[in-house]
Order: sequence, then C-alpha cells, then structure tokens
Amino acid sequence: MSFTSRYLACEGREIHFTEWGAHHRETVVAWHGLARTARDMDEVAQHLCSRYRVICPDTLGRGLSQWSPEPEQEYQLSFYVKLATSLVDQLKLDRMFWLGTSMGGAIGMLAAGTTLRGRVQGLVLNDIGPQLAEPAIARIRDYAGQPPSFERVTELEDFLRTVYQPYGWMSDAQWRRMAETSTRRLPGGRVTTHYDPAIAMQFARHPRDYDLWPVYDSLDIPVLCLRGAESDLLLPEVAEAMQRRGPCATVVTVPGCGHAPALNVPAQWDLVSRFLYRCELVQRQTAA
Repeated sequence: MSFTSRYLACEGREIHFTEWGAHHRETVVAWHGLARTARDMDEVAQHLCSRYRVICPDTLGRGLSQWSPEPEQEYQLSFYVKLATSLVDQLKLDRMFWLGTSMGGAIGMLAAGTTLRGRVQGLVLNDIGPQLAEPAIARIRDYAGQPPSFERVTELEDFLRTVYQPYGWMSDAQWRRMAETSTRRLPGGRVTTHYDPAIAMQFARHPRDYDLWPVYDSLDIPVLCLRGAESDLLLPEVAEAMQRRGPCATVVTVPGCGHAPALNVPAQWDLVSRFLYRCELVQRQTAA
C-alpha cells in the first residue's frame, strides 16, 4: 500500500505529512528523529497500515515542512507539541497511538502528558527516555548543526551510511531511499541534508528541553520503550528506572543497533504491532 502526501497549516507554519491506510479509524502518529524525515517511517507505516491509519509528519525545519522564521523560539519541544496538537485537531483525531523515534518520542511523551492527555492511548518510545546522556547530545549537536555538502548524491549517501550506522542493518535500497529523501541542493549545485541547520539551536537555547522525568512520571498509559543494545543516548540505568517509575514502561533491548533502531525489519515491526494490539485490548476491557 502506498501513502498520500499532504500539507496542513499548523500554528501558521506549513507542515507536510504522509498518510497511510486512511480508511482505518484507529490511528498511529509516527514521528521521526531530530535530523530526519517522515520517510524514515515508510517500512513500519507500510506494515501497520493494514490495520491502522498512520500519520507520519515532517517536523518543522525538516523534509518538506516549512523552515521556521523564528528558529530560536520554535525549534523546541513545546512548539513541536503545539504543531502536533494542531495537526491532530485538524485531522479530527480524538484518540491515537504514538510511535516516536528519538525526538519524535520526546514530542509524544510531552504531548501525552499535556495537550494530548487522554487522547494518546499508548506510547512507543524508540530509543528515547526522560533523561539523555550528555556525550550523545554533544555528538548529535555537532553533526546536526554543521551538515557537510557534497558534489554528488552518492557521496551524501556514503556520509549517511556512516552517521546512521547505529540504526543497524539496512538494505542498499533503504540507504539509497534515505539519501534521496534527505537531499537538498544548494545554490551552487552541491547537495546537503534536507533540514535547517538551525534545528541544533534547540540544545543551546533550550538546554533542559529533554529533561522530562516530571512529564514521564505523570503518564498513566501503556508505554513500550525500544532501546538499541549499543545506544549511547538512552543509558541502561535510565531504561531500568523507566520500568519502575511513572507508567512502568515495558523495555525491550533491540540487538544489533545503537541509536536508534531503524524500525525496518519484521522483528521490530512485530514488537510495535503486539504492543498496539495489547493497548487495543485494554481499551476494549475498559469500555466493557
């Protein structure tokens, strides 16, 4: 099944998203990581869309969404949550599941605890928690804030294969699609990554943006956390604390990857599908 490409004005900014399985009522919002796009969710969305409507947004400043004219104020989690709330309001979603990789999971966590409380019915956090490791933040900030440029798309692909090696196994076709959906051409003809480099301002202007323990502890919904076995962002001790605190997340360690699992293989899809099905069973029991 293929997707439909759509745009909506949210908080005065044009947001692009892909939509899969539009005829289903039950909906999954699948949100990508910091320097990525909605197209990272293609494989898992294609798997889920036989049962769910899947909405995959490009965050402000990424992919085909508008770049912010006020980057210092708008490249932060609280504004991303405003965008997400406007998006799901316009789509008339009274309830949804949320699947978020890295930053996308943090957006979901904050939304589920604030503006979308009671509407997010289950939350999948892909290698993200309420506390992040500082060395990993510094690593991400360094590569995201100064993206290199290249003469050729194939050179950009080689760069992406290096930077995102922690995603784990990806086929040659998946790497090629990542490159082609991650490319923008500069005025001189060189190519670089698809996003606004100013997104890295988030870490300097809002250094405590990802300190989310109070929000996490307030959640009362099912939470599944997928942790890459070699992740340098979500440390084992934080994942262990997530199992004891707040919603008492189910934590599954995903072998063969670091930050973050690419959600591109059946074993990872099955983890997500089984969790969503359990959430649906809980909903039915509650409603009975």
